[in-house]
Amino acid sequence: MLTSSATPSPDERPIAHGGPHLATRHLTVAEAFLSQVARGGTYPAILDEQLGVALTWRGYGKAAQNVSAGLKAAGLGRGDAVGLLLSNRPEFHIADIAVLLAGSTPISLYHTAAPEQLAEILDNAGCSFIITEPAYEDKLEAALALMNSAAPRIVVVGRDSWMMLLTNPSAQPTLAAISMPEQSDTATVIYTSGTTGAPKGVELTHRNIMTTITEITRRIPLRRDMRSISFLPMAHIAERLSTHYIPLITGSTIVCCGDMAHLVPLLQQVQPEILFSPPRLWEKLMAATAPAYQKGADPDTLRRNIGCSRVEVALTGAAPCSPRVLDYFRTLGVPLRETYGMSESAGVVSIAELDAAGCVGKPLPHNEVRVDADGELLVRGPSVMARYRRRPSATSAVIDEQGWLRTGDIARVDNNGRIWIVDRKKDLIINSGGKNMSPANIEARLREADPLIEHACVIGDGRPYNIALIVVDDAVRQALGLDSEDSLRAAVQEHVDQANSRLSRVERVRRFAVVPSSWTPDSDELTPTFKLKRTSIQKKYADVIEALYADDSPVSVIP
Repeated sequence: MLTSSATPSPDERPIAHGGPHLATRHLTVAEAFLSQVARGGTYPAILDEQLGVALTWRGYGKAAQNVSAGLKAAGLGRGDAVGLLLSNRPEFHIADIAVLLAGSTPISLYHTAAPEQLAEILDNAGCSFIITEPAYEDKLEAALALMNSAAPRIVVVGRDSWMMLLTNPSAQPTLAAISMPEQSDTATVIYTSGTTGAPKGVELTHRNIMTTITEITRRIPLRRDMRSISFLPMAHIAERLSTHYIPLITGSTIVCCGDMAHLVPLLQQVQPEILFSPPRLWEKLMAATAPAYQKGADPDTLRRNIGCSRVEVALTGAAPCSPRVLDYFRTLGVPLRETYGMSESAGVVSIAELDAAGCVGKPLPHNEVRVDADGELLVRGPSVMARYRRRPSATSAVIDEQGWLRTGDIARVDNNGRIWIVDRKKDLIINSGGKNMSPANIEARLREADPLIEHACVIGDGRPYNIALIVVDDAVRQALGLDSEDSLRAAVQEHVDQANSRLSRVERVRRFAVVPSSWTPDSDELTPTFKLKRTSIQKKYADVIEALYADDSPVSVIP
């Protein structure tokens, strides 16, 4: 998971930083949950979108134990896998914990995935059950028809199959009946977002997860009276950590947002104390407030307007975040910090301090990091995944015999042990003149230039100069009255020129094309967490790319 595009030049040392490995015996996720239920009692654990108390901690505990007992009565065995095809709703949390209390493994599935992708993942996962909701039944049925292995049993939230688990009197739980997992048991499987090919299932143990969240809560001051909004896919490790696992230690309250269209109004209503998001949301919030801030608007009012008036813990990760965005929010009074990590490291390797923007900080105490001879960052420690599910060759390709995980990120580590990420190793552009550059850095500058530019993909590897495929925000386009091709081209050119003024000569975008289609999560162009599928984009728009390099005709807007 890449989180910084800055390329400073601190001194580098080819030695390990951080560690040593921690041998502490943490609770399992299931034990942490039961402990929090005992302490939390009637305190709210989960709120729905209307801010009603969906579950107190006591109610959460009872519901999870009931569903766990019901699943076991229905035939779920220890070590079995259960797929969760659910949106951000209270039942996701109940189901995930219920499966753990049965000694089994919950596996979150991206509900935006196509049936073909779901079928591929389900064949690899080997689920005995799938818990879903009515909105995804048709997609799931289509996926099951494409599977090569035995189809799992289906439970649908809101229907009789779910209600029987919650209320079946023959399956009432007792603590003695709970099949408590071991630290080495698999607590979840996170399927990577597939930027370069088929998703791989990252097996994370209870030790992996509990080590990570314990160290996070030691680094960041979190309290029971804090609230955070769950809106990113629950199949993503960052969302699982921030709104599912961490509250098991802190007892903080989660507000479920099942529809991204409701996020900004919900932010304004809730005014959460904790806010984690990939950079794209922070960029949009900056675009919405920066013009007024530059004209002298009251910072308190601006923070309240975007739901950040009470934010004490503000974090970004999962993609590069521009130092300009970080500096803006810190000036506005929002203490925005970067995190760095990946699914294979249980989500978080480091958390930055509020010092140098663009630095992702020192590794958490349980992690060791070092930079390999080719500049790739390596990580070792008790949060490194157990394996890729049923893919031993893929596992050995990224974890060596000494336990070092290859992150795939080019990085520097300075004399203070702080990590600076340059770019994804496979994404670096080396132009025909041999100059290296980060496309993520250039793309961030393009998006910052104006809210009109929604997405940008920069291409230039092996080429004489850089070009960009640009997607505009249709709402902004309409608001600006950019109805003609000429007016849109001129507006985008102005913003590209603005971005180029903040880039080195070799990084600048010489030509661009505005593509007409929206790039949505889990499309040909974007993963569910808004990362560019660069290979797919370059194949899909190959003719456009070649045309941009073919001659010096005017930059184009694709009809």
